[in-house]
Amino acid sequence: MADRRSSAVIGFRNDSMDRARRVRRLAGIGTAAALGAGALVAGGAGTAVAGPGNGPTAVVSLGDSYISGEAGRWKGNSLTNSGNRTGTDRAWVSGSSYDPGKVYGATAGGCHRSDSAEVKSAGPIADVAINLACSGAVSQNVFRASNGGVAFKGEAPQADQLAAVAASHDVKVIALSIGGNDLGFADIIKECAYDFVLWNSYCYDDQQEGVNQKIDGVMANVGKSVDEVRAVMRGAGYADSSYRIVLQSYPSPIPRGAENRYTQSDWSRLNTGGCPFWNRDSDWARDSLVPQIAGRLKAVAAAKGAQFLDLKDMMQGREVCAKASKQVTTAAPASAKTSEWARWIDSSETQGLVQESMHPNHFGQLAAGRCLALAVAQPASSGFGCKNTAGADQSGMYLTPAP
Repeated sequence: MADRRSSAVIGFRNDSMDRARRVRRLAGIGTAAALGAGALVAGGAGTAVAGPGNGPTAVVSLGDSYISGEAGRWKGNSLTNSGNRTGTDRAWVSGSSYDPGKVYGATAGGCHRSDSAEVKSAGPIADVAINLACSGAVSQNVFRASNGGVAFKGEAPQADQLAAVAASHDVKVIALSIGGNDLGFADIIKECAYDFVLWNSYCYDDQQEGVNQKIDGVMANVGKSVDEVRAVMRGAGYADSSYRIVLQSYPSPIPRGAENRYTQSDWSRLNTGGCPFWNRDSDWARDSLVPQIAGRLKAVAAAKGAQFLDLKDMMQGREVCAKASKQVTTAAPASAKTSEWARWIDSSETQGLVQESMHPNHFGQLAAGRCLALAVAQPASSGFGCKNTAGADQSGMYLTPAP
């Protein structure tokens, strides 16, 4: 292997930031997915008594940061720290003033329910789109309080919130993304980044062992989450056939090693690209970990009568540092056709919050919304993967049979 530490460290958007400080910043990734607070219902719950077959139709999202809208503030990644960050920062107000509430509303700094979150970007699949998901949520935050559910960031468990929505709306679709935080996905990212930046070692072997030890219990909790949703809906008078649950998997935010535009033999992956991972670890994450999780979630969906939406390939070629995509510059403006669809690791934390790292950004969320719309147009008993068309925006998303 080439000398992986041969070149001098260039400041990651801050030349005076030394590597040790950047490492400390990376520690924030471990708690990033565990942050969240905010409004009960994004989009508003009606006050009239409704329910199955009555009132405005609704599509509801439940779960964690990958569906709540974390990182929706960003339209690609730019090395420019000032102003609107070369057009990537949707929270920019003027000068050096930023208001994340422009994107996340009252949930800024917490649940991060963005205005472009999947359920909001899916288009007219229901009269109302209601986002109950929260960044950092685990399965216990979905369960009903009466059955082991735990409140999160000042909000009741999501199943209990769903009960109120089911009573005031005619719920047609419930999109669920859960299990990643139970499995410690954020900690895996953090440890792999540490191994690149600090320890000069690989993470895949130790992390795979940890995943194997946890995954059976995690999937049992995912299955219970689906059961809890069913129980709420039945309690509200809904027949199982009157709505659908769409259980989705997770997209990979980083490319395979061979598809990374930055060499691993220097510090460009950290300092320039914001993707501090070795090729070996990148390949493991992209071709082993993410598919493993997807396969297990597909099995849960089949066992519980939910529709499965596989997003593992959704950002192929659009990941952070992918050769097929570009960082945003004045010469390459922010565009869903050319820019990255995931938020990089801003280890200097000079732009926004580190909790946004490694999540689908604004463009990625538009794509996920299109995937959801395409899936909902298919029979509720079906399962599909969703992929992008190279060089196209979210309108180029298409379904493939779930493997």
